[in-house]
Amino acid sequence: MSSASERLAELGITLPAVVPPVAAYVPAVRTGSLVYTSGQLPMVDGALVASGKVGAAVSPETAYDCARACALNALAAVDALVGIDAVVRVVKVVGFVASDPSFTAQPQVVNGASELLGKVFGDPHARSAVGVAALPLDAPVEVELIVETR
Repeated sequence: MSSASERLAELGITLPAVVPPVAAYVPAVRTGSLVYTSGQLPMVDGALVASGKVGAAVSPETAYDCARACALNALAAVDALVGIDAVVRVVKVVGFVASDPSFTAQPQVVNGASELLGKVFGDPHARSAVGVAALPLDAPVEVELIVETR
């Protein structure tokens, strides 16, 4: 099986630079063999991809893309801390979706992160997809990861 960096290259994906924290935290922390990322927003080139509530100002399709961007930012944080090829598997994904009160398709939005991670690492992971009233900077999606490392 090829390494995570080789699979990213095969997919035509280059990890972005680590997004600087917007408050008092670090992007990722390692304890033992686990790396926990802080919640990552859908930032690309220093700006949010979209803002607002999913099901109102943000379409589910755009939110899916946002979740994918969040996952890439989380992988960048992992890579900066331990190197992407040190990842044995993704253990858990937690996705928060800023949702219009009538929106109930949070799992499909968070698939944007899960499907990307599945392509890179193969193994399935545990996951939560949670609808929330608001997220930092009016982001539509936030994703955090727990990964096992060598």
